[in-house]
Amino acid sequence: MTFEKILITGALGQIGSELDQYLSEIFGRDRIIISDIKEKNDPRYKKIDVTDFNSLNFLVEKYKVDTIYHLAAILSATGEKYPDLAYRVNVDGLHNVLEAARINKVSQVFIPSTIGVFGPETPRRNVPIETITRPTTLYGITKVFAEQLGNYYQRKFSLDVRGVRFPGLISYKSPPGGGTTDYAIEMIISAVRKQNYTCFLREDTVLPMMYMPDALEAILKLSEAPLEKLIHHTDFNLTSFSFSPKELAHEISNYYPEFSVIYKPDFRQEIADSWPESLDASAARREWGFAPKYNFKETVKDMIYHLQEIYGH
Repeated sequence: MTFEKILITGALGQIGSELDQYLSEIFGRDRIIISDIKEKNDPRYKKIDVTDFNSLNFLVEKYKVDTIYHLAAILSATGEKYPDLAYRVNVDGLHNVLEAARINKVSQVFIPSTIGVFGPETPRRNVPIETITRPTTLYGITKVFAEQLGNYYQRKFSLDVRGVRFPGLISYKSPPGGGTTDYAIEMIISAVRKQNYTCFLREDTVLPMMYMPDALEAILKLSEAPLEKLIHHTDFNLTSFSFSPKELAHEISNYYPEFSVIYKPDFRQEIADSWPESLDASAARREWGFAPKYNFKETVKDMIYHLQEIYGH
């Protein structure tokens, strides 16, 4: 796949900030345009609200954008606090991106989905792509819509729209973005800083997870896959491993024996209880070669190594 100009929306978020760095190293910084609603001192940066169609469309047209990675979104926990904002960003913002892409003949749009599309009626383990998607959060509802709207634009307008259902993403480079799986990053950071941690989920809450380097590689690998090889488009399940807060705390204790966790579940527990424990990612492996490199223990080890460099411990 040959890239011209690449636009990343939500480029200051958890995934967007790291995807910018990742793609810049591969394709060159001058080919990447980054946008968000915050302020940033970078000549490539354009302050754009994705709910403003005219501004977004002007940006895509002006810079002759060929590929869009649409990462602007309000995540699960934040979405329950601010549902109106979540709807505007996740639904109206997505529609604006797809319309701008259609009008300007953009080659490809990547739209991440989430395990949040699943709900209490979804099987708990080894969930396939084709299953019950009746989420209980507005975030999940908007992402079911995103998957289907992406497929619609694929069928109706031949716009190449691709996406994956991300599990919880773990990273040492960027802060959590307001999701229900944020505890994993927070817990490891607390241990490295030699602080105890109060977890907002029960100790036995098992959820699927993935290390950020594998997520970034998966995004590019799917983007570069030949379209004719894809049976699915916007709803690939991705996962590397599953664990509970208790299992993570135990693994961390191998490095920090004095580390301890208190469990005080809050409103996010209900969200987590509606999500599955594990996913079937076989379609991603078959159709475009998804192959994560990091397992659970390697992820914790690498996180601690890099966080020790950051915090000087």
